[in-house]
Parts: sequence; structure tokens; C-alpha cells
Amino acid sequence: MLLHLYLVRHGQTFFNRYNRLQGWSNSPLTQSGMDDATKAATRLESLDFDAAFCSDTTRAEATASRILDVNENHGHRRPALVRDMHFREQFYGYFEGQDMAMAWWAAGAPHGTTTYNDIVETYGIGATRDFLKEADPFHDAESDQEYWRRIEGGFDVIASDPDVRDGSHVLQISHGNTLLSMMHRFAAQGYDLGERPRNGSVTRFDFDTSRPLDEGVKVIAYNQ
Repeated sequence: MLLHLYLVRHGQTFFNRYNRLQGWSNSPLTQSGMDDATKAATRLESLDFDAAFCSDTTRAEATASRILDVNENHGHRRPALVRDMHFREQFYGYFEGQDMAMAWWAAGAPHGTTTYNDIVETYGIGATRDFLKEADPFHDAESDQEYWRRIEGGFDVIASDPDVRDGSHVLQISHGNTLLSMMHRFAAQGYDLGERPRNGSVTRFDFDTSRPLDEGVKVIAYNQ
């Protein structure tokens, strides 16, 4: 079964505006964030979605609802919105809500790096998670292995949904670091991954549910 996934990064939140880590924390959309959702909705208004998924966070739900409202107003059937923790952003543990620059310095400094990009360039994107878990005094932050186990479960949730069929268009509201992480995994070549996905941007994957995940996901477009 081949599914066409439209992954939209949620609209801007107050934590985005304040440059704070926002994994499992809840921060509402700003007015600019609502505008981001509306712009994404306009780009997707011609599509018939058979299914829609988002994390159980208000920023993802509000973005999904806006897109589905516009889609329905253009005469399309409105699918039920599935809210599931598998689609959450990375969990930052102790560092949830902290200034991003300070958090990544705490994670990277013991390894000779001082920023998120430094860690990625020197050790790979998986190290950003492992280093943050190491720096977390409670070690609650997700390790790279823990993170991917959960994210892979999200693909299972989509593939097993009773409303999807071969050729289905599927809406998924996603998160910045998760989109970037999936791009590093599924399409490290041919894309500028120094550019983080914008709030309200659309990334497209084709997902062949009959194949192993690393073979079954093909990137069609990024950060549009």
C-alpha cells in the first residue's frame, strides 16, 4: 500500500518565538502561528485526505483543525483527526522550556561542541539526543534509540488506520526537530538540511507500507 503523506510543521508558538525548547511542553499558537496554519491550509485545500494525524499537543491540534476546516469548506470530506503521542516532538526532559542555546551548550560542551549544529556536524544528529539525555540530571530526555522507537510507532499507527488505502492522501501535523530528524534519516543527500523546516511548511513523503521503513519512505519535497 502506497500512501502520500503531507507533513506540516505546526504554526509558530510562543515558545518558538522565545527560542525555547518545546518538546512535550504545551505552548499555544501566536497570531503568526495561526496565519502559518492558514497558509498551509490554502496550499492543501485541493486535496482529499482519507486520514489525518497529529500529536496530542494544542499547537498540533490547532494547526490540524485549521487545515481541515479550510479543506472541508472547499467541499472535501473531513476525516477524523487522530491524536496520538507517537507524533509528539522529541522529549527534552529537564531541558523542556529552557532557552535553546543554553540547553545545547549544556549537552555539547562536555564533548567539545557548543551548539546544536556543532553537535550534528561533529557527531551526527543522533548524538544531540544522547548528549542531552546524558546532561539531563534526571536522564528523562529521550535517547536516540528511545526517540526512534516512538517515531517508528507513529508510522505503524498510520499504516494500520482503517481509513487509509492504496493511494491515500494523509495529513500529518509534525514538529520541527522531528521533521529535520526524519530528513536526516530518509534523505540525507540532495537537500539543504542546514535549513530547519519553517512553521507551516509542507514536507511530502511517499510511504510504502509493505517495505521496511528505511526502504519504504521516499522524500518527495521538503520545507515547501
